[in-house]
Amino acid sequence: MHPYIHAQNKPDHPAYIMAASGEVVTYKQLDERSNQIAHLVRGHGLVRGDAIAIFMENNAQFFEICWAALRSGLYYTCISSRLTAGEAAYIIDDCNAKIVFTSDYMKEVALELDAILPKDVMRVSCGAIDGYEDYITRRDALPTTPIADESRGLDMLYSSGTTGKPKGIRRPLPEGGIEEQDALVLLLLGVFSFSEDVTYLSPAPLYHAAPLRYNLTVQALGATCIIMEQFDAEEALKYIEQYKPTHSQWVPTMFVRMLKLPEEVRTKYDVSSIQVAIHAAAPCPVPIKEQMIEWWGEVIYEYYAGSEGNGFTCLNAQEWLAHKGSVGKALVGIIRICDEEGTEVAIGEEGTVFFEGDIDGVSFEYHNDPKKTAESRHPSHAHWSTLGDVGRIDDEGYLYLTDRKAFMIISGGVNVYPQETENLLITHPKITDVAVFGVPNEEFGEEVKAVVQPANWAEAGDALAEELMAFCRDNLSAIKCPRSVDFDQELPRHPTGKLYKRLLRDRYWGNKDSKIV
Repeated sequence: MHPYIHAQNKPDHPAYIMAASGEVVTYKQLDERSNQIAHLVRGHGLVRGDAIAIFMENNAQFFEICWAALRSGLYYTCISSRLTAGEAAYIIDDCNAKIVFTSDYMKEVALELDAILPKDVMRVSCGAIDGYEDYITRRDALPTTPIADESRGLDMLYSSGTTGKPKGIRRPLPEGGIEEQDALVLLLLGVFSFSEDVTYLSPAPLYHAAPLRYNLTVQALGATCIIMEQFDAEEALKYIEQYKPTHSQWVPTMFVRMLKLPEEVRTKYDVSSIQVAIHAAAPCPVPIKEQMIEWWGEVIYEYYAGSEGNGFTCLNAQEWLAHKGSVGKALVGIIRICDEEGTEVAIGEEGTVFFEGDIDGVSFEYHNDPKKTAESRHPSHAHWSTLGDVGRIDDEGYLYLTDRKAFMIISGGVNVYPQETENLLITHPKITDVAVFGVPNEEFGEEVKAVVQPANWAEAGDALAEELMAFCRDNLSAIKCPRSVDFDQELPRHPTGKLYKRLLRDRYWGNKDSKIV
């Protein structure tokens, strides 16, 4: 299972199509171009175990570079195209990348980056940028045949840094031939019915773990990916009707934005081709998922996992309807729910979610951060690891996530997890997005604050704030309800759906100490 095999068997079959432009890259082209970039990295002196960085938006060259690394024994780090030059430079330095690939879309930031990167880091751009070598010129001058010493490479992705500096997730390079199947391919074959006949719509940024790995898996199988250059709710529906994908993957904020389109817009597109619609990355409020199942049918699948690859839960729509709010049962690893001392708690009680075992049997580590690596491990069981989430399991083994431990609010000695409040507020018809977190309170230490993005900015004000607080009081216990509501025209949310609560929270805490990491 590898593009080079499909390049031989069906050379003209589309490996991927850029949704907006319609640009098609066939398996023959993908194979040849990834060979050329493999020659480029070898020509620059990179050997097995070295690293490159990809700092680009979703474009047609992205996968060429990934597959070049995967057949050259390299680590490749995909960097968010929304980062500043300083943030990107930190990751490039931390992963020890010897080549940085970027694009003219990133020109302004790339020019700043050029000024601060070490001179021995090769700079390559898809499009003209001063100080960068031209990608197409360099690529097309190189052989399309394989390099002599092919070996398996691996991604080295970074946490999105919602609670601090991002950390690289590093695993040992795999052995064996480049066409060997990895654990994710086998998992997707069985769980989501992936095959060479799939057409997979990908609306998310490729630098994020799930869309990156799932698209590469589709290409390993010889199927076709439809890559959205960027997400837009109506455009996504248009592409479903146009390209008729069988499979797709989403985050809950995308569901929210599609559901909040005017009904006449939502219903004019044919979405009946979708057989499997996967979602993950953030908790999905129960009412949102109910509406999606009602709209698209019982094609909605949910999973819970992390870039760390330490476990995997999943459930289909039928299971979810019987266990609303769950993220599924463990298909990889054994779920362990533990208290602060590391003792397993009873069924139904909340605690830190640990997985015993890993997807591929190899434990991860956070690159250059042994402290964070140690913190992710159970104090008594070295092979139990956590992503820092809090949850519970029921007597059938279904996992329910409460929140991320780092976002816990401690008010008057009571632990409050804000996810439930957020899940409620996002269902309010006047709200587009919401964040709930703790802010300083002299009496209680912290109090609950909501920052919301209203659907109509003109409605932002005291009357709407009181309406939202009353809405919470009618549906939640008082301790979980916001004591105040502020408004923001757009919340700082990562395109993958993760919210940068730290950026919001810092406005209120300033130099004050906080128990929130």
